Amino acid sequence: MMFNSQVLSIDLEAKAAELSGKLSKAVLHVLRRRGLVVAISGGIDSACTAALAVRALGPRRVHGLLLPERDSQALSTRLGRELCEKLDIPYSVHDIAPMLEAAGCYSLRDEAVRSVCPDFQSGWPWNIVLGSDRSGASRLNVFYLVVRRPDGDEQRVRLTPQAYLQIVAATNFKQRARKMMEYYHADRLVYATSGTPNRLEYDQGFFVKLGDGAADVKPIAGLYKTQVYALAAHLGVIDGILRREPTTDTYSLEQSQEDFYFSLHYSQLDLILWAKNHDIPVAEVSRQLGLDMQLIQHAYNDIDQKRKSTAYLHAQPILLEPVNEIEAFRPRLDVQIRNSVGVAA
Repeated sequence: MMFNSQVLSIDLEAKAAELSGKLSKAVLHVLRRRGLVVAISGGIDSACTAALAVRALGPRRVHGLLLPERDSQALSTRLGRELCEKLDIPYSVHDIAPMLEAAGCYSLRDEAVRSVCPDFQSGWPWNIVLGSDRSGASRLNVFYLVVRRPDGDEQRVRLTPQAYLQIVAATNFKQRARKMMEYYHADRLVYATSGTPNRLEYDQGFFVKLGDGAADVKPIAGLYKTQVYALAAHLGVIDGILRREPTTDTYSLEQSQEDFYFSLHYSQLDLILWAKNHDIPVAEVSRQLGLDMQLIQHAYNDIDQKRKSTAYLHAQPILLEPVNEIEAFRPRLDVQIRNSVGVAA
């Protein structure tokens, strides 16, 4: 199979028609809901999902949600409002900070930060970044805490496993609280909820289980991030979002997704993931992309490792005893859903 930098090019109108048709069937006929709730972050994935939902269902059957909290950028909310108004969809704004405060999100997170940076004060900007082992002996990925002090000086400290896990566990309250609000609106409107992961995020487990990973339908999970940007432009997403680089918008210091999780820019990793999925040799990927073979091999290995380590996020609940009636019915239901929507098994 041939590989080059153009393998991700698609017929945008054909793809928009295909996905909107499937989305309409999924929501109205399979799930039997009246419309779709989309949580809009101010980023490209949720914007593309919202625009696709409008094409599939019409603006009156799409409800947008803006769900800022203490660490959210004001720009995210502004862009989210502008998108909803451009798409002409009704939307609600909920500040989830009080909910997170009551759950202990901020206090538990700050406690973990102080375990590696004892003089840290609440309100100091900070984030987590992904880095390589400083010894240079390997490409082992490790996480660092970056704290900006009031005088502007930045301190970088390697996180202990315990601190990292507690920070992630506490910040996961954010995605789960947002999903709770999504289902509130879905229940009152008799709508379905939409997930917004692209293929890279879905494949590599870049989501929170029962947080942003929970949804009734995930319209763009088959699209690489590069394709999401292109389709969003085709569907009329506002320029402010089209020009914006992907960000986690989770910590008070801005960070990109490669800072936190992927290590490479999506424009490179999309192509590498496509190549790996199509069994393209490392040497050929290196030649076509002009990247070092060792870097490509590390990316291939990292893809495999993330698939293994995040398999739990995709897993369904385990039944310890058979429930025969459900087990007999569910496979037929799965086939019915796939056939109705036109998704290959």
